[in-house]
Amino acid sequence: MQAAAFMIALSKSLATFLDAAPVALISVTEAKGSTPREKGAWMLVSPEKTFGTIGGGQLEFLAIAKARELISANTASGAMDIPLGPEIGQCCGGRVNLDIRIADARDRSAILKRAQEEDHARPHVYLLGGGHVGHALADALALLPLRTVLVETRAEAIEDLPPEVETRLTPVPEEVIREAPPHSAFIILTHDHALDFLLAAEALAREDASYVGMIGSKTKKATFRSWYLKNGGEEPRLSRLITPIGGETVRDKRPAVIAAMTAAEVMRALS
Repeated sequence: MQAAAFMIALSKSLATFLDAAPVALISVTEAKGSTPREKGAWMLVSPEKTFGTIGGGQLEFLAIAKARELISANTASGAMDIPLGPEIGQCCGGRVNLDIRIADARDRSAILKRAQEEDHARPHVYLLGGGHVGHALADALALLPLRTVLVETRAEAIEDLPPEVETRLTPVPEEVIREAPPHSAFIILTHDHALDFLLAAEALAREDASYVGMIGSKTKKATFRSWYLKNGGEEPRLSRLITPIGGETVRDKRPAVIAAMTAAEVMRALS
C-alpha cells in the first residue's frame, strides 16, 4: 500500500464512522495532575460504537454515557469536570475537564482534517525487509501511532500486511532511506546479510535518524563493524547501531517476541 492509499484508508475508516449514525465528539479541554490522557485528546461516540479513546476506565465510561445522553436527547453540547479519585473508582489523583458536543457538518469536516494532520505528524518507521520478523514487526507497529513502511525488493514479501502499513517495492531500497523524512527510524532485516550491511551503512549516514537497528547476532555485529570501518565508516556513527534489535534480556527468538521487544525499543527512541 502506497502512502496515498494509506491516508485514504484511515480517512475512509473515520468517514465511515461519522456517516453511519449521529456522533458526539468528546475532547479533553483540561488535564490537571496525573491523568490517563493529555489535553487535546479526543474520541467519538455513536449510539452503539466508539472511535478513539480519552484514556479508558471509569472516566471514559462516564463520558460515553453522557455523550449518548446528548445524542438521545438531541442536545447540542455539554461539559464534564471529573476528579480522578475514589468516588469514581480511579486513583490517578488528577482532574479532567471534558467538552462533549454533537458533531455537526463543520465539526465532522474539522475532525477529518484533524485526524489527517495527526497522521501526517506521526514518526516514520521503515522496515527494510519483509521476512518473518519484518511481518511480525509490521503487525506490531500497525497498532501504534506511527507511519510504518515496509520496504522490499521482492513482490511476494509485501503481501498479507495490515492495511495501516505502507509498502515500497523497489530494486534500490537505499534510496528510500535517503529520501526518508528527518527523525525516522530504520530497522534492517532483509534476506541477505550483504544487503543488510549496505542498508545499515546508508542509515547510519543519516545523522538525523532517531533509530537504526539491524537484526543479527553478536557475531554479525562484529562482522559488520569490521566491514563498515574497512569501507570508510566512522566509529562515532557505528556506535548508534542497535544490534541485536529488541535487546538481549529476553532470549526467545520467535518472530513475534522479537517484534514486541523491538517495537518497545523503537517507541522509546522516538519519544
